Amino acid sequence: MSEVDRDAIEASVVTIGVFDGVHRGHQRLISTAVSHAQELGVRSVAVTFNPHPVAVFAAERTPTRLNSFADRLNQLESLGVDAALVIDFRVELAGLSARDYAQQLLVDTLRAQRVVVGENFTFGAGGTATVEDLQSLGRELGFDVDVVGLLVDEGERICSTGVRDSLSAGNVERAGWGLGREFSLTGPIVHGAGRGGAELGYPTANQYFEDGVAVPADGVYAGWVVIHGEDEIDGDMEPGTRYPAAISVGTNPTFGDHERSVESFILDRRADLYGRDATVYFVDKVRDMVKFNSVEELLENMARDVRTTRQILHVD
Repeated sequence: MSEVDRDAIEASVVTIGVFDGVHRGHQRLISTAVSHAQELGVRSVAVTFNPHPVAVFAAERTPTRLNSFADRLNQLESLGVDAALVIDFRVELAGLSARDYAQQLLVDTLRAQRVVVGENFTFGAGGTATVEDLQSLGRELGFDVDVVGLLVDEGERICSTGVRDSLSAGNVERAGWGLGREFSLTGPIVHGAGRGGAELGYPTANQYFEDGVAVPADGVYAGWVVIHGEDEIDGDMEPGTRYPAAISVGTNPTFGDHERSVESFILDRRADLYGRDATVYFVDKVRDMVKFNSVEELLENMARDVRTTRQILHVD
């Protein structure tokens, strides 16, 4: 998928959104736009924003990110989008009237033949214009508007907020249900406290994430770890392979640590992973985070966590 050349595009079908997490509702919107573009023989373009528009109007209410911006673009590409137009909302759109927004972005820049948006789409200065306003402007400026209804499943609207709420509750299985895939985090593996392998016999791949990133509630989870890169790994692991793991999220209360981390004990493997990027996929919760009274009690529970993880992931 390419970035849009604003001077070269001849015609397009456009869909617009933050697309944080690229959940199942987003996927339906995007697949509709891609299908229309194929029917019309034009390019499909996803307009997305970085930073989140909420950060412009109410920074204190900016939601945590469900995936990195790079992951978001990769997800859009995997859904068949031809090109992305990434907009800095602060600079390019925040002050535009609804009409100027449609004229400058959709007509002058993207030469949109059709615009695909969700029924709750708003635009223009202050986000006050609605899909009805967009349809009216489309009739005036020469583009069609396809309004896609919100996706409701099991009586629940699929949305980024719902996924965040599931993660905050530690319900990673429900978060994955909303996303249409396992929730994941990607980042570098760094040195932790050093006690996992040396003291406890459970060496872990440790990762830390900034406050703006959505991370599941403190607890132990069953999941998978994939190590990235092309260089050979020093150990019995290979890049790009999914390995089962028991994943601890939290501050290690038994030892009085304060910094929140994601620590993955990769089952039946040993390797030097420091400095490598890894993606951790969360499948299901094993238990809440508990402060144990002794190292012995902790070790008993860690052994139980590994057994439960094997059962959840169906690995021997």
